Amino acid sequence: MFDHEDHRELAKRLDLFHFEEVAPGMVFWHPRGWAVYRRLEEIVRRRSQRELFEEVRTPQLLRRAVWEESGHWQHFKEGMFALLDGAEDAAVKPVSCPGHAHLVRRRAPGYRALPIRIFELGLVHRDEPSGALQGLLRLRQFTQDDGHVFCRPEQAEAELLRFLSGVAPFYQAFGFEKVRFALSLRPESRAGAEAAWDWAEGVLSKVLDGLGHGFSVQPGGGAFYGPKVEVVLSDRLGREWQCGTIQLDVVPERFGLEYVEADGSRKPPVMLHQALFGSLERFIAMVLEQHGARLPAWLSPEAVVLLPIGPEAAGQVSRWAADLRDQGVAAAVDAREESLSRRIAEAHDRGVSEVWVVGPAELAAGMVSRRRAGASEVRPFAELAPELIERCRPPAVVYG
Repeated sequence: MFDHEDHRELAKRLDLFHFEEVAPGMVFWHPRGWAVYRRLEEIVRRRSQRELFEEVRTPQLLRRAVWEESGHWQHFKEGMFALLDGAEDAAVKPVSCPGHAHLVRRRAPGYRALPIRIFELGLVHRDEPSGALQGLLRLRQFTQDDGHVFCRPEQAEAELLRFLSGVAPFYQAFGFEKVRFALSLRPESRAGAEAAWDWAEGVLSKVLDGLGHGFSVQPGGGAFYGPKVEVVLSDRLGREWQCGTIQLDVVPERFGLEYVEADGSRKPPVMLHQALFGSLERFIAMVLEQHGARLPAWLSPEAVVLLPIGPEAAGQVSRWAADLRDQGVAAAVDAREESLSRRIAEAHDRGVSEVWVVGPAELAAGMVSRRRAGASEVRPFAELAPELIERCRPPAVVYG
């Protein structure tokens, strides 16, 4: 067990990222931190593909008409970076929903095409007060794994169940064993008819009841456009973190969305907003504070560092590291002209759990001296490599 460290302290020690006053609430990612970020991107992409989502990209800057259509100009204007685009009011997007709605509206789908599932690793901006910024936990610029499902009303329960039934195993794979659900109901400031809110809240309650996990109720906690289920994680210190969410939009017709029914009539589809990480940056902060410097091998920016002793060993070590990288292992080589003890200590300080030393004797025998957690052993590279490759493979459950 380790003492708790704030994720910002860990970032300095592990050389992951930093902040500067020239860009408050925005992250300068270092190569090691960006490697962790890209791992999460890969996970959400593969999981979304497995669940038949299509990845898209939508504009960063949209004019006022779009935000009035979505309701953000009326309900969230203080949280947006608004500016003039020529003579037109515009804003940098705080969410990806309107862009996704425009994509689906352009398709003009028939009922047989539903559900339509699209997602975006959407870079978004929110005008957070400077006093509210808190490392990766509260930013002005961050990335959402923003998914949207457009379906018929009778398909909504199945889509909600698909998402909610898979979230607990997903988060447990990252080390968060305690997962609970919270149902957030209609806020005072909201759009849509009361009958639509009644239906949406009823559907969410029914699905949560069917899962059998139990859930808390948060009156007034919903979005202005619909109720939502929030997934709350507990870390090893007992702190709770709101993470994933799925929201049932009661006013998708504000986007002019319609699909053609079997009888030729036009109806608005149900629109679901979902995210597993919510914010990739915030999730990285949570994982750092949960695991400290010792991230799981499949998330670590360096799963193993190979330390050669002498020029002959350096060549072989470089080839072994390349082979490991080809198999998905974050393998690095430290061939600096520093003492072996210093190189080992620095690797451990960076949170690298596997340090493999190769000197003349190991080289001649095809062996490595494995140093970790104060212990050492000498074993063949051909034995250790497959074991490490397996540990560096993300658990299958994260892909759905």
